[in-house]
Amino acid sequence: MKIVVFTCSTGGGHNACANYIKKEFTDFGITCDVQDYLMLLGEKTAKFIEKMYLDTTKGNGNVFGSVYKLGELYSKTNIPSPVYGLNVLVKDKINKFLIENDYDLAIGTHLFPCLALTKLKKDRDIKFINVATDYECIPFWEETNPDLFVIPSPLLKDDFIKKGFKENVLLATGIPVATSFFNTKKIPELDGKKIVLLTSGSMGFGQMKNIVLELLKEINDAYLVVVCGTNEVLKKDLESIDNSHLIVKGFINNINDYMAASTVIVSKPGGLTTTEIAAMHKPLVHMMPIPGVEDYNADFFAKNNMSLRANNVLEVVDAVKRLLEDEELQNTLIDNQKKLINRYSAKSLVEYVLKYMNIRKC
Repeated sequence: MKIVVFTCSTGGGHNACANYIKKEFTDFGITCDVQDYLMLLGEKTAKFIEKMYLDTTKGNGNVFGSVYKLGELYSKTNIPSPVYGLNVLVKDKINKFLIENDYDLAIGTHLFPCLALTKLKKDRDIKFINVATDYECIPFWEETNPDLFVIPSPLLKDDFIKKGFKENVLLATGIPVATSFFNTKKIPELDGKKIVLLTSGSMGFGQMKNIVLELLKEINDAYLVVVCGTNEVLKKDLESIDNSHLIVKGFINNINDYMAASTVIVSKPGGLTTTEIAAMHKPLVHMMPIPGVEDYNADFFAKNNMSLRANNVLEVVDAVKRLLEDEELQNTLIDNQKKLINRYSAKSLVEYVLKYMNIRKC
């Protein structure tokens, strides 16, 4: 068996999810590759699409939110979408790629490759899997026709069924996180300290400096670790703050170690990062979602009492203080995370594929 996992470089979540899936299949002794779908279109096109996406999320993400709402409205019309139309044009490229590399199964952690694979499936017998990386059936997923659709939670099954998916296609094992993610190491500089970890995702979005300053004012008995991602401007700005309880990091490859060392974590509500934190069983504060699917992620976790949601800087500070002072509240969030989030989600996917999917050579 040989597998390819398609991702798109629109934020770090899709890429991380793809690599978790690869890691889990590889640990089972199965050849699995990760391919950026956009690169099939050429490097210039890939960079243009990535930049266009990132531009929509700047500031408070209102542009992205507006585009997302338009997508929701269009999705209700049942008219084939422009998004589908654009991606079916990639059908021949993705077909050539699959044949040349002799892949038996394709997995998509992003909508775009799954749309192209849906079109290809009309022409010849292929098998592919959708993987949802947010706690909502986003617009245009309903235009895909996978053999299997991995969704984040059994609680979301009805939402996906309402969009037209048959229940027997839905595998509610959770957003895939590799088992190895939980093999953590101690960080000497944090050992024995009470830690508030503030991370805003791979790109470093959010009103980070204001949050940092307010937290440092209000919290005296904990250290604040801030992960800036690839945002070098933010990192430099925060490093200018003179406070012995502030630890500033840029892009790091061992975020799992920092999560494990933390008492409370503050994060933007990206689907993959949120799943990592909940699977690590950590009290979580969701801060200022980018309008659109992140609203759904934050709502799902808050509604099921797995996180506290904060919509502005003062609410972030208040939520962190509440959690640091209330161990019972911490335990309530953790207990619900344990009940509702599958810590072995990537392993569950691999085991299902090996046991139930009849994979034949294309």
